[in-house]
Amino acid sequence: MIHGPSLAIGAIISAIVIIIAFVGFHSISNPTELKIVPTPSAQQVGPAKITMNTFLANGSPVLGDSNAPITLIEFGDYQCHFCNVFFHSTEGDILKNYVDTGKVKMIFKDYNIIGPDSINASHGTHCANDQGLFWEYHDILYSNWTGENNGWASSENLMKFAQKVGLDIDIWSECMSNGKHSQIILGSNEDAKSLELTGTPAFFVIGPDGETTPIFGAQPYETFEKVFEKELQK
Repeated sequence: MIHGPSLAIGAIISAIVIIIAFVGFHSISNPTELKIVPTPSAQQVGPAKITMNTFLANGSPVLGDSNAPITLIEFGDYQCHFCNVFFHSTEGDILKNYVDTGKVKMIFKDYNIIGPDSINASHGTHCANDQGLFWEYHDILYSNWTGENNGWASSENLMKFAQKVGLDIDIWSECMSNGKHSQIILGSNEDAKSLELTGTPAFFVIGPDGETTPIFGAQPYETFEKVFEKELQK
């Protein structure tokens, strides 16, 4: 259930760098976009080094108890169909049974593989995080998902979502305009490429002993439950 078009796009994205150029966002009548532009690819010497930072850095604030024994990492794209499926069909049960009970903490990381609106949406969440509302903005994005590259995540709509979750619009708009969190988004995409991800959503469950279990696609709740229970028994 990995996002289909991303299989091809994921192969291309290794030669792409995300440049944040969201200028003039204060005027929603003339917004510009965060842009994905191609750059020459540098030849890599040897495989990318995977460390715990590959999973934990460049992500969202922790959702849940920071001392929870298990960490669930999600790499997602806000325009991704199956990421939206996971949000609506599985994430709620994980939150109720594992995050709210202090057993699991969650971190969301950006893997922007669909289009410029995906990057705009990602930047919106990080700007919301400056005001302590990352997860509220994350949720309103998936709650308003209507497809891929069809305009639901336009800059005008992102502004409306910011208003609905109660953000200070002047502060949020300034953050969007100056591309404040572009390096976090770029870093997260680089982490995804280091892990050789070819689609979204992609998950990694990190147990109490540091063992990491991958789960690819919008798997049912029972798949996550099985991994969580195995880790909790260690």
